[in-house]
Amino acid sequence: MKNPHDDIADERILELALQEGHIEQGFRLLIEKYQERLYWQIRRMVYVHDDANDVLQNCFVKVYRNLHNFEGKSKLYTWLYRIATNEAITFLNKSRQKHTASLDDENRHLSNQLEAGSYFDADSAQVLLQKAIALLPNKQKQVFHLRYYDEMNYADMSELLGTSEGALKASFHHAVKKIEAYVKNVETY
Repeated sequence: MKNPHDDIADERILELALQEGHIEQGFRLLIEKYQERLYWQIRRMVYVHDDANDVLQNCFVKVYRNLHNFEGKSKLYTWLYRIATNEAITFLNKSRQKHTASLDDENRHLSNQLEAGSYFDADSAQVLLQKAIALLPNKQKQVFHLRYYDEMNYADMSELLGTSEGALKASFHHAVKKIEAYVKNVETY
């Protein structure tokens, strides 16, 4: 189902959000237009619904406080995506610091979360894919998500992540190879 706010131009949203007396209306439109896309971007990194919601809320607080700093040098979604991604990475780093258990314990915990999550609908292939993705370095994970799930082209990805297209293609290639190796390794047991 299409979001009715998708047709509202970012320029109009920004105009309202930065105009005295219309800030709440503009910001509400921004949230309504982008919250689902940002939620799923965060969720693919964080995996747990409640944590993803918390990160999304932190993201929108940061956006609200810094919207006046948006210079328009990139698309609004690109700016929002960077904030959401940075918030998710911050959350993951804090979580890892809290859980200084071994890598095996962390992987087992992640595996249990993935299997218990309603997002994956008990589809074993999807759970296996998500486990493999979870083991990727953050940059490869990001590139894989953008290319595989969002079907983003490398030019847009380059603008979004500030990385050359060649490096992004290499990251995606390495991510795919690691995922294939993981799946193959699991299937042999």
